[in-house]
Amino acid sequence: MTNFDLDEKTRLALGHQLVEIINSFYASLPDRAVQMPLEQRSFAPLSDAMPEVGEDPAKVLEEVPAAMIAQGFHVPSANYFGLMNPAPTYVAVLAEALVAALNPQLATQNRSQLAVKIEDETVRWIGERVGWETAFGGTFTSGGNEANMSALALAMTEHFPHVVEDGVSSIGALPVLYASTESHHSLDKSAGLLGIGRRALRRVAVNDRAQMDVAQLRSAIAEDKAAGRKPFCVVATAGTTNSGAVDDMEAIAEVCGQHKLWLHVDGAYGAAAIFSDEHRGLVGGIEGADSITIDPHKWLAMPFAAGVLLTSHPELLERTFGTQTPYMPKAAGSTRIDNFKVSAQWSRRMNSMKLWLTLRVHGRQGYEELIDRQIMLARWMVERLSAGSFFELAVPQVLPIINVRVRLPRAKEEGVAAANSAIVDEVTRSGERWISVTSVNGRSVIRIMVISHLTGERQLENLAAAMESAAKKVLPNVAAAR
Repeated sequence: MTNFDLDEKTRLALGHQLVEIINSFYASLPDRAVQMPLEQRSFAPLSDAMPEVGEDPAKVLEEVPAAMIAQGFHVPSANYFGLMNPAPTYVAVLAEALVAALNPQLATQNRSQLAVKIEDETVRWIGERVGWETAFGGTFTSGGNEANMSALALAMTEHFPHVVEDGVSSIGALPVLYASTESHHSLDKSAGLLGIGRRALRRVAVNDRAQMDVAQLRSAIAEDKAAGRKPFCVVATAGTTNSGAVDDMEAIAEVCGQHKLWLHVDGAYGAAAIFSDEHRGLVGGIEGADSITIDPHKWLAMPFAAGVLLTSHPELLERTFGTQTPYMPKAAGSTRIDNFKVSAQWSRRMNSMKLWLTLRVHGRQGYEELIDRQIMLARWMVERLSAGSFFELAVPQVLPIINVRVRLPRAKEEGVAAANSAIVDEVTRSGERWISVTSVNGRSVIRIMVISHLTGERQLENLAAAMESAAKKVLPNVAAAR
């Protein structure tokens, strides 16, 4: 019979072996290349047959991490200036191992009393930073996509009470919601999966700061009402993926109040600013939201996956997600609603442990220092690039995301886009560092993000130098003219 447990001596040796590998990897991150050079990258699939018999575990545990590290794409690197994927705190990595070993099931309090209490406490800690003056509730999710979809489900329950049991046909007209053209694509997915259709999502134009244009929002709502449609929700974004723009939540809340619409804040990235006393004003008005998404696996430096849904209408959670089943009995003496009744999930992984343990070890002030430092570094990088000859700021920098464009004053947009892409290709060719190109409000930009807690001025200076060197190489005429 196969012994999946392995013997105690082997378990201990393998554990030490893996910890040594992880520790060595973490030690390398300040200078580690993000990926292999372009000519060495391969996207061909693996073709090995399924093993019929097992191999020596120490040999496997030596080979697989070595291959993953040598051939991987390393978002924890201090030279990764890409999307919202952080270098995880080491305490969170240890927490993940602990959760995997204990494997608590959070569907009911009856089955995991302490784990449920820890999740509840973590949700409370986050919610208290929002500043709601009334009762609130929430749940951990698999990420921002699930949290956003769950928030829209709450909004539909609030506005269309029969929809949970009778479906969207009971609404009697097309329900519509609003978000900016810069908001996340998960909202499109959510509208489709909730059965109201992706066309029910009205994309509102943005201003020159990449924020939702509130006047355009008002016009869209008036138009839909006049056409007999049923507006029910507005989604404000706190930290767009492209530029880190933060919508004017106070102005949007005023519109929602006038029309009795649900205000959801997709703060998957930027809502983490509530952890900083100094920079909480960046998300001013967030306390006016009916629901909020926040992803600890973004600015709070957690490993995947961890999302959180918060709401100032906790009674709607059970009305939206509650079900009954005889094989999930309620714990005797418990007044708490079980997790499977307040979440889209059934079996529940303990995604809260890593954040809870990190807060226990480093405290909220640890996050305040992280947030304050990364905002300072982003401002430094803006000044550094703007002082040179090749790049100009494309969108105001609010959070630690920087959008710059090549300075080509007489070039058409197609020319700027081609130049931006060529520079990004040149900078990322060696694999040493990673930046990206995207589009904000219809214009091509080079996107740089300070997301790793290991990134400092040294890495940013090296990146700036690499970008300028790339510009000189791909834009010789510009370099000569300046």
